[in-house]
Amino acid sequence: MFQGTSSLSLDAKGRLSMPARYLDALRTEAGGQITVTRNPDGGLNLYPRPVWEEARASLAALPSSEQWLKRFYLGSASDVELDGTGRVLISPELRELAGISRDVLLLGVGHRFELWDKAAYQAKEAAEMMENIRNSDAARMLKL
Repeated sequence: MFQGTSSLSLDAKGRLSMPARYLDALRTEAGGQITVTRNPDGGLNLYPRPVWEEARASLAALPSSEQWLKRFYLGSASDVELDGTGRVLISPELRELAGISRDVLLLGVGHRFELWDKAAYQAKEAAEMMENIRNSDAARMLKL
């Protein structure tokens, strides 16, 4: 189970150095293999390969009426491996689709990670928080 947020930078080749606290689990439970795919909210999802294999099987079993969902996730999926220093390469295509540049946030969100452009995530988080505050029952009761 992954949790927490790490502020990181991609190197000039688009490689992400995974935080040390996750490396043992990624190496032992996933053999250092990760699958990167798009996230519908923005950014990218990074799955340890065994977790991705389960998700991929579920996606593949969906009916043809869900073809766009399959295209979104499966069509953008890229298999990568941790290198000897714990880095993973994020392809230029996926970086472009997700609007990721140099400064990123890596969020542990259970059985996977999310990778976001730092500025984009901060803007989205602020907007979502304001929307949630505006729509909260407490705010309406207090007439805030």
